Amino acid sequence: MQSFKVLAALLTYPGPELLDAVRSGELRAVLDDEGLLTAGQRAALAPLFEELATGDPLDLEERYVGLFDRSNSRSLHLFEHVHGEGRDRGQALVDLTAMYADAGLEVAEKELPDYLPLFLDYLSRLAPQDAFRRLAQPIHIVAVLARRLADRGSPYAAVFQVLEALSAEQPDLAALAELLKQPDDDPDDGERLDADWQEEVVSFGPPGPGSPDGEAPCQRMARIAAALTPAEPTAA
Repeated sequence: MQSFKVLAALLTYPGPELLDAVRSGELRAVLDDEGLLTAGQRAALAPLFEELATGDPLDLEERYVGLFDRSNSRSLHLFEHVHGEGRDRGQALVDLTAMYADAGLEVAEKELPDYLPLFLDYLSRLAPQDAFRRLAQPIHIVAVLARRLADRGSPYAAVFQVLEALSAEQPDLAALAELLKQPDDDPDDGERLDADWQEEVVSFGPPGPGSPDGEAPCQRMARIAAALTPAEPTAA
C-alpha cells in the first residue's frame, strides 16, 4: 500500500528530495490513485502539502526540527514515549528490527527501528487488514501526537489523524490519558526537558491506588510497549 509510504514521507525531514516530490504532485497522485484514504482524509492533508509546496525550505526545516527532533513529547521514535531511555528499549528495538527483517525491510546502520516513518514503510509491505491491525499497536502514541500537534495548530496533525482513522482499533482512553499527562515540552527549556523525562514507565510494580481499572500507570505503559512487537502477521 503506497499510501503508507506517502504518509511516511510526509513525516520525514523536509529536505530537497521530499520537497521536490511534493511540488511535482507525485505524492498527492499516489494518494488519489490508490484510494486508501477517503476524499475527506486527503483534503485534511492539503494544508500540509501546501505548506511544503510553498514554504521557504529553511523555515520548513527549522519548524520540523522544533516540532519533532528537539522535543521528547513529540518525538517520532515510538518507544521513547513508553520506554524513555530505559533498559527495556534496547530489547524492544532488537525485536522490532527482527520483525522488519521478516517482511524484507532492512534497517540502516544509524537508523532506529522505532522511527515512525520506518514503521509506516513496514506497514506498506503488509496486506491491508494486517497493516491496519499492526497500526493499532502504537495507536495511543499516534493519538497523543495528533492531539499535541493539533493544539499547536500544526498541519502535521492531519497525518496522525489519518493514521488514527485507519487503525483497526481506537486508543484506550485510560492509556491515552496517561500518555497525555506528560507535558508537551518546550525544546528551548533544557532544564524542564531533563525533569520531564525522569520516567517511571520502566519501573514495574503493583497497581497503585486510584487506578480505575486496577492497573498501575507503569503497567499500562508496559502493556502498550509490549503490544508494539507481537507475533508477525502475514506479509503481502
